Amino acid sequence: MNRRFFLRNSAFAAAAFTVVPRNVLGGTGFTAPSDQINLGVIGCGAQAGGLANAFASKANVNVVAAADVESLRPKKIQATVEKATEKAKGKAFKGFQLYGNYKEILARKDIDGVIIATPDHWHAIQTIDACRAGKDVYVEKPMSHSIQEGRLMADAVKKYNRVLQVGNMQRSWRNFRHACELVRNGYIGEIRQVQVTVGPPPVKYNLPEQPLPKTLDWENWIGPAPMNVFNDELIFMNRGGYPNWRNYKEYGGGMVCDWGAHMFDIAQWALGMDDSGPIEFIPVDKERMTPLTMRYANGTTMTHELAQPIRKSDGNSVRFIGTDGVIDISRSFLDTIPCKLQDIEIGEDKIKLYRNEDHYSDFINAIKTRKQPISTVEIGHRTASLCHIVNLCYELNRPLRWNPEKEVFFVDDEANRRLSDPIRAPFKMEV
Repeated sequence: MNRRFFLRNSAFAAAAFTVVPRNVLGGTGFTAPSDQINLGVIGCGAQAGGLANAFASKANVNVVAAADVESLRPKKIQATVEKATEKAKGKAFKGFQLYGNYKEILARKDIDGVIIATPDHWHAIQTIDACRAGKDVYVEKPMSHSIQEGRLMADAVKKYNRVLQVGNMQRSWRNFRHACELVRNGYIGEIRQVQVTVGPPPVKYNLPEQPLPKTLDWENWIGPAPMNVFNDELIFMNRGGYPNWRNYKEYGGGMVCDWGAHMFDIAQWALGMDDSGPIEFIPVDKERMTPLTMRYANGTTMTHELAQPIRKSDGNSVRFIGTDGVIDISRSFLDTIPCKLQDIEIGEDKIKLYRNEDHYSDFINAIKTRKQPISTVEIGHRTASLCHIVNLCYELNRPLRWNPEKEVFFVDDEANRRLSDPIRAPFKMEV
C-alpha cells in the first residue's frame, strides 16, 4: 500500500466515522461532546415549567417533548420551551411533541434523557422505566416515595449504566457549599448538634370528592398509588402555584420530605454522611418538650424543629452547633459565629466539596462525560431515606433503630414492613 493510497483511505474512513448518527452509537453509551442533548419532560406541573425553562435556555440542549396525564399542560411547557429556546438560540424550537403517556417519550431513540417532575409516588417507576429505555434521568426531590423504591432506583441506574441527577439544587449554591465546607473543616469545632427546621409530616388523604375534569386521566395520575376520589387540591387545575398532593402520605411525604429533601440533604453533606445516615430516631417527647431527635453513630444529634424557625422570614433552614461556633444557613441567609466565617476563604489544603454553580448544566455535563453529577442517585436515596424514617417515627411514635448499611430496622417487624409501599395492580416495581 503506497503512502498516498493510505492517507486518502484513512481520511475517507475518518470522515465516514464522524457522520455516524448519535442514535446508532447510543446503544454503547457514547455521546459525542459536541452533540446537542435532547430532553423530554415527564410531568408538566408548576415545577416542570421552571425546569423546562432552565434546560431549554442552554445552547447545547433541546427540550423536544413533554408528557402529562392532563392533556392541556404539555402545551404550557411547549410555550415555555419555545420562548426559552428562541432567547438562547435566536429561533423557537419547532417540532415539539405532546404526549399523554410518558412511555411514548421513552420509546424515542433521539431523546437522551428525561426530566421527571411528577408527584413523588411516580418517581421510582418512571425512573426505572427510563433507565431500562437507555435514558439518563433528572428527577425531582424527594427522589423516592419509600426506602425500597430508592434502593430499586439506585439498582436501575447501576444495572443500565445511566446517569441520574436529583433536584437537590442547593448543593449547587455557593452559600450552602461554603457552610458545609466550614463544618467539614472544623471551623466551628466539633459538631454537637444540628437543628433542621422544615414543616410537618404528611396526613392520610381525606379530601371530599369533586367532579373529575374531562382533560384529566385520573387512573394514570393515581398510577401505582392507592386509588382515591379526585379533589382539585391535588392538582390545581385552574390556578397557579404548587398543588397540595405533597401533603398526603399516599402521594407525597409532607414538608418533612418536600423541604426536608433540601435541608436534611445539606445536613448530611456537611456531616459527611452522604452514604449513611442516623442510627437512632427518637420521637417527640411532649412532657419534656423535646423535638424528634436523630443520633448518628459518632454521637452527633440532629433534631427536626417544627415551630421555631431561625428567622421568621425563612422557616426552612439548618443550624450547626459546634464547640467553637454556630452556622445558620437557609436560602435567604448565611449567619456565622464568629461572623468572620461568612466570608473566609477556605484554602486549597482544606477539604473542598464538589464545586458547581449550575445544577442543570451539571446534569448535561454528566450525560456527555458519563461522570457522576453533584447529587447522585445514592445521595438522593440516603437523603430521602432519612426523611421517610422521620415520617415513620412520627407515625409510630416510638424509637426506631436503623442500620444504614443493611437498610433495615433492628428488631421491628412493623417498621421493616413499611420500607415499601403497596403497589396497585397492574403497576409493577421491577428493575
